[in-house]
Amino acid sequence: MAQVAAASRERPGALSDQESRIGMQKNLTGIGIDAPAESDAPARLGNFARIAVLLAVTFAWVVGAYWQTASEIGAIWWRSDTFAHGLVVIPISAWLIWRKRDQLERCAVRPNLFFVLPMVLSGMAWLVGQISGVAAMSHLALASMLVFALAGVGGREVSRVIAFPLAFLYFGVPVGEFLLPILMQYTADFTVAAVRLTGIPVFQEHLHFVLPNGRWSVIEACSGLRYLIASAMVGTLYAYLNYVSFKRRFLFMLVAIAIPIVANWVRAYITVMIGYHFGSEFVQGFVHIVYGWVFFGIVILLMFAVGARWREEPVADLPSRMPAGPRGQQRWALIVPLALIAVAFPAVERFLDEPDRPYALEIPLPGAASQWQKRTQAAPDDLDYTPTSAGHRAEAYEVYADRSGRTVGLYVAYFAGQRQGREMVMHGNRLDGVEQGGWTRIETDTEELAFGPVVHAGMRGKSDNIVDVWSWYQIDDRIVTDDYLAKAMLLIDRLTGRADASALVTIVVARQGPPEDSRRLAERFMEAHGSELVRLLDDLAERR
Repeated sequence: MAQVAAASRERPGALSDQESRIGMQKNLTGIGIDAPAESDAPARLGNFARIAVLLAVTFAWVVGAYWQTASEIGAIWWRSDTFAHGLVVIPISAWLIWRKRDQLERCAVRPNLFFVLPMVLSGMAWLVGQISGVAAMSHLALASMLVFALAGVGGREVSRVIAFPLAFLYFGVPVGEFLLPILMQYTADFTVAAVRLTGIPVFQEHLHFVLPNGRWSVIEACSGLRYLIASAMVGTLYAYLNYVSFKRRFLFMLVAIAIPIVANWVRAYITVMIGYHFGSEFVQGFVHIVYGWVFFGIVILLMFAVGARWREEPVADLPSRMPAGPRGQQRWALIVPLALIAVAFPAVERFLDEPDRPYALEIPLPGAASQWQKRTQAAPDDLDYTPTSAGHRAEAYEVYADRSGRTVGLYVAYFAGQRQGREMVMHGNRLDGVEQGGWTRIETDTEELAFGPVVHAGMRGKSDNIVDVWSWYQIDDRIVTDDYLAKAMLLIDRLTGRADASALVTIVVARQGPPEDSRRLAERFMEAHGSELVRLLDDLAERR
């Protein structure tokens, strides 16, 4: 009797629990949410872990296959202040994926061959970048390969959930240095205009300007590029975390790009004004750098504070039922072709690439033509500007003089077997004059001389002497002044099995009167020596 009574006392409670569970399921179903069975919970709890492991293995697989390019990117992050933000891009992306863990718990992993085409295009772009020596293309292509590989192995459902964390990886690509001359010029122009509005007389020469008590220059560190890239990254992240609508996110991203540009102009103006009133020594070196970052930090904090006023509350994601059984597992075999495509292009690159064999080489410059002679002694003081370049196989410099004693410097850097670090067209090799040894660039433009289009630069020395510099790329018998065209021509040569031998040619003339006099002297020199120079370079390529 006691047992029966106990059973009768327990039964109402048991029925109540069951009814409450049934009632909860009905309530969830009524608002459009399918309540999972209790037996599904352990499987769901392990689903995010499986997705995380799959993404981590895919990441390691792609980075390992493209390790040389990945290590180049990492080295740039480590040594460059401009791209140091790249060190936190991957951790932030991983954290953003972690924030999506509840949604990923309910996502089925279905590898998708839809991403094969973008992976192939990314691999081809990487291969072109490697062959042509365009590091930025290789780096951007690796990021694309990584993004599409991760999306491919996860499938459409997973990739939709982590679309932004994957796209955020593009901020790790160290590109943007092509903006340096543009940002530097705008910074110089704004600073000069603001100083003039203040009532202080100022004389401007390109990126350099002179005030009554000092000379100023806008260098690469003053361009504001590092502020722009850092602001674009944190601004995009802030917009993603604090806004829901596409319109607000897009507008805040535009503000995050515009604000650092304008703020850098204001910072440069304030720096010049402080130097004008308190002495340029007050804003040099460490103080200059620290002041810049403090000013930038205050501007960004104000931007975030204003942006917080329009913050939107995130919309809760409704859970969906994860497919179970074979339906969720049947596409695992599709990972194999995705993995093979990812590693195929490095194998092709190793097949096409030839080992870099060092060899001794001397460049024979043209002998002095009639009415010209080579100077055996050191260059005169007004022609002590010596062009330089990096990555060449050999270089040579000679000074020629005409009958009147006017001198012309001829510099030739020869490139062949070009690869990363040994390209003719790369950062550091400039056609518009190299600022070194106290020389500053005061003007630059493209001119059409009698022998072809060339890039002209006016360089001012420490003693205020000016030299005119004309430079161009000599590819076969053609004069090229556009970096992109030169890269394309050299790429075609390599893809068609031809030698990529080429030269960077520079003529230097001391300005002793109007610029037209220097230009005519350069034209006379090339009229007398140009054809011989091209012949010697052709012979050099054939001997190699």
